[in-house]
Amino acid sequence: MNIRSLTRGDGVVIGAAVLLFIASFLHLYSYSGFNLDVNAWDNLGEGLGIFMGGVIGAALIVVNRCLPQPRKVLGLDLGTVGVSFTILVAWTQFWSLVDVGDNASAAAGLILGFIASLVLAGAAVATPLVPALQAALVGAPTPIAPAPYGGQPQGGYGYPGASQPGGQPGQPGQQPYGAQPSQPTQPFGGQPSQPSAPQTQSPAQDFSPFWFAVPVARPLFSEEGASTPIAELAPGTWYLAVEQRGATLVAQTQDGRRGVLQDTSGIQRG
Repeated sequence: MNIRSLTRGDGVVIGAAVLLFIASFLHLYSYSGFNLDVNAWDNLGEGLGIFMGGVIGAALIVVNRCLPQPRKVLGLDLGTVGVSFTILVAWTQFWSLVDVGDNASAAAGLILGFIASLVLAGAAVATPLVPALQAALVGAPTPIAPAPYGGQPQGGYGYPGASQPGGQPGQPGQQPYGAQPSQPTQPFGGQPSQPSAPQTQSPAQDFSPFWFAVPVARPLFSEEGASTPIAELAPGTWYLAVEQRGATLVAQTQDGRRGVLQDTSGIQRG
């Protein structure tokens, strides 16, 4: 699960669900100015069927958002089921608030429960439609700039700048005091060896890998050209672009999978 895929709308859903849960423990009705010692949990149909129904709907929405791929149960999308729960709870709370019975009035639990359920349903429905609610809830971490593609690590045994036996780090091994530097030996009767011509290095590649994030969820296709996506890139998560092929990018996910991102519009470079 990836909590960085949560949006601001999901944050509103979570807050409204917490408020709805708190309202279930408050008094629902008052009679002639006196609060009746009755809350939603004195009636399981009220507590589990209405108040907890909204909390369950919010949980389905948030869990479905955090999963790499949308999940379905009996052919139904979890997010769609969660939104349906929140709408049904708001509808029920409205009529519970309107029809409180004779000589009675709604108390804090019922009023707060209706407000929370209304905000919950509104955020669940509006998040896919309002761009402001689609922004990432948790900011992505600042990525570390990767080394150039194909480059060698600096330092370490066998690489330039590595410490040699008997010397300081980054310096060649020192000769004993008073000793002359050794000369290369030649075979008897042989000719001195000619220094080999320096090897020409291939020009550096124009493309260097970089970190990027997508504004909305986008599919990642196989490099072999299969039409079925192998993964889905979620907003708020940083991915590594390792190669550019025309207008597309070859991206690597956090679990090491590589694929082609065909839609690169609006991506944010790290």
